[in-house]
Amino acid sequence: MPKVVFINDKKEKQEVEVPAGSNLRTEALKANVSLYPGLAKYLNCHGLGHCGTCKVLIKQGMENVSPMGMFEKIRLALMPFATIGHEHEMRLACQVTVNGDCTVSTKPTVDMEGENFWQKPYPNK
Repeated sequence: MPKVVFINDKKEKQEVEVPAGSNLRTEALKANVSLYPGLAKYLNCHGLGHCGTCKVLIKQGMENVSPMGMFEKIRLALMPFATIGHEHEMRLACQVTVNGDCTVSTKPTVDMEGENFWQKPYPNK
């Protein structure tokens, strides 16, 4: 069975074994992993992919999750500041199928001062 390591905003880790082919959001909720920030815990689309509040960052094992579908690409494109610097690693948990081991960061924050957000086009000389 694949292992999913969830890392929360406090850098605490929780390792969960999930059946191959299972939905990431469903398995996270079964294991009492908090996916939603604030009121989104109650005000979300319940896994339909409409709200975008279950976004997660796939830290390792991107090859072990399902590829991003067109609907998910469109939804994430509507949240540009949430994905800057992580365009290929940011996913909606409700749209991800787990096929192997992976590490997931829940409730990722926007890093407005990090190297991915304010990259300089030319290196300093």
